[in-house]
Amino acid sequence: MNQYVTGATIRELREKKKLTQAELAEKLFVSDKTVSKWESGKGYPDITLLESIAQVFGISVAELLSGRVVNNINVSANVLRSKFYICPVCGNVVHSMGEAVIHCHGVQLAPAQAEYTDERHMIFIEGIEDEYYVRVDHDMTKTHHISFIAALSPDRLQMVKLYPEGNAEARFKMNGVKQILFYCNRDGLFSCKVNRHIDGIEKSYDHTKERSRLEQIADKLFG
Repeated sequence: MNQYVTGATIRELREKKKLTQAELAEKLFVSDKTVSKWESGKGYPDITLLESIAQVFGISVAELLSGRVVNNINVSANVLRSKFYICPVCGNVVHSMGEAVIHCHGVQLAPAQAEYTDERHMIFIEGIEDEYYVRVDHDMTKTHHISFIAALSPDRLQMVKLYPEGNAEARFKMNGVKQILFYCNRDGLFSCKVNRHIDGIEKSYDHTKERSRLEQIADKLFG
C-alpha cells in the first residue's frame, strides 16, 4: 500500500452520498468530531474501519485508498477502449476494458497513454491471407526492448508477449483489427491505426510522414 485514505477523499465521498458528518459517524460507530478530524487532516481512520467506510460509500477498499472511484457503464461494449497498466518494477501487464484501480508491487498504476509511432519506433504491417504480420524496427536487448505487441478490434484483443534477444514481430488474425499497439520498456506505449479502408493497400507504415498523414485522415473520417 503506497498511500492511505485522505480526509479530502472521505469528504468528497460523504458529500456525494449527501451525508452529514454526524450521519457518517453514526454509521461507523464513531463521533462526528472524529469524522471532522479525518476530513481536516488532523487524524486518520483506523485501518480496521476501512472496510466499513468503503461499504458505506458503496466502493471497494482499493478505490477508497486510491481516491479514485471507478464507475464503468457497459465497459464490454468496445475493446478499442482498452487500457493497459504496466508495472515499472516487474513489467507485469494488466489489461482492462474500462477504468480500474490497479496495484502491483505496492505501486498504484496509471493507464499507459499511447503515442503515435515515430522514427525511433517504426512499425511495418503486412496483410498475408487472413493475418497481419507486424514487425517493429527496434533493439531487443535486456535493457531496451519491445515487451508486447497487441491488436485491437471492436470485440477482441490479441496479444503477443515478447522477450529480449528475440524478434520484435507478431502475427494476428485480421478479424476486424483496427489498431496495433506495442510497448517499449523505456519509451512507453505506441499506437498505429490499420488504415486499409483509406489507402486500399495492406503493406504500409514504414514511411513516417505518410503514415502520420493517413492516421490524421482516419481520425477525421472515422473518429
